[in-house]
Amino acid sequence: MDSGIECTFSKFANDTKLCGMVNTLEGRAAIQRDLDRLERWARANRMKFNKAKCKVLHVGQRDPKHNYRLDGEWIESSPEEKDLGVLIDEKLNMNQQCVLTSQKANCILGCIKRGVTSRLRKVILPLQYCIQLWGPQYKKDMDLLE
Repeated sequence: MDSGIECTFSKFANDTKLCGMVNTLEGRAAIQRDLDRLERWARANRMKFNKAKCKVLHVGQRDPKHNYRLDGEWIESSPEEKDLGVLIDEKLNMNQQCVLTSQKANCILGCIKRGVTSRLRKVILPLQYCIQLWGPQYKKDMDLLE
């Protein structure tokens, strides 16, 4: 799959990422060539990329925000994307990630507070790790946040 790829390329399970420097025309062209290579590989192996999930994340103030194609269709740009559970935005700002993590922690603590009368550390701490077993409402709430 990665034979001949010029840019930084990473694969994890069913997730593929292509990264490159875009401060020159050659850098932008290299990304497009790699996208074309990946599309040819997918076609040769009777596979398809889910184009609805393909996004371009432009990082940095000097990014010219070039558009890229996959199999002749423009790839949508996104101001932020989740990578292995971490929210990354175009400014590499972690504020939104911190807000979401804090919300999840507060949901867990709220479930524990409503469901357990003891406030002893030795009782509360182990419960934080098994919240999904006894708090199905928590899981439903967390799906809305993700």
